[in-house]
Amino acid sequence: MSQRRTAGTRLRLWQSQALAKYESEVYKDFLVTATPGAGKTTFALSLAVGLISRRAVDRVIVVAPTDHLRSQWAAAAEEFGIGLAPNLSNAVGPVPSDLHGYVTTYAQVAGKPTLHAARAAAKRSLIIFDEIHHAGDGLSWGEAVSEAFDNVGRRLCLTGTPFRTNTVERIPFVRYEPDGEGGLVSTADFSYGYADALRDRVVRPVVFAAYTGVSRWRNSAGEVIAASLSEAGTKSTEQAAWRTALDPKGDWVPHVIAAMDDRLSHLRESGMPDAAGLVLASDQDDARS
Repeated sequence: MSQRRTAGTRLRLWQSQALAKYESEVYKDFLVTATPGAGKTTFALSLAVGLISRRAVDRVIVVAPTDHLRSQWAAAAEEFGIGLAPNLSNAVGPVPSDLHGYVTTYAQVAGKPTLHAARAAAKRSLIIFDEIHHAGDGLSWGEAVSEAFDNVGRRLCLTGTPFRTNTVERIPFVRYEPDGEGGLVSTADFSYGYADALRDRVVRPVVFAAYTGVSRWRNSAGEVIAASLSEAGTKSTEQAAWRTALDPKGDWVPHVIAAMDDRLSHLRESGMPDAAGLVLASDQDDARS
């Protein structure tokens, strides 16, 4: 097995510290909370390479939230010399013998948990749960994940943020503690927050500029209605006001984007050449508009 990626790539300090923590004792379950963009995938695959090289595990199974992440995980694993099937369906039985494992989704595991249990039991397996809090997205998903991987010797859970629950239903393989407000909060074995990543220049500083204004629109009777975006109103009026403001064909969105462009241009000219903006939209059509 090639280890070209781990040999040629220097791990970030937090990744090295998390690996050292994991290797300090034998963990059956290990939860890492690391801010988005910090490098959870690199950490997980570095850990997997070490376990495979020490013959502690023979198989790696990654459970991801969505289908499009399956190919991304497989491509990243290939750089570490780990062969993972990105499109292994529930209709196929065993994992191909020339691969270390495969990437699946929480929904796929829920569709046939006994199949995934058999695949995991066939060899000493490491299960990597990408964004483990998604195991709580469906009522049956948590039960399926537990059924499929309860008897596995090593499980690595990853998440971008601590998560809470106010119910007795808990996500499998995660420890919880009281949050002081009547609920429970997940307890990580290693945490690397946004402030840490910002200090290490792993992520960018993010600024949210606040805008206000008045939306005007015509109702079904042809009357012109006006409402402030910063003042409370009825739910229907607030929804109509924001729908009007966020219409890409209206006047407000182009104004905000132009203001963002001016600000970014100024930052780039002032010594921050990689300054960038992010547009969030309700769907892809709005984003393109």
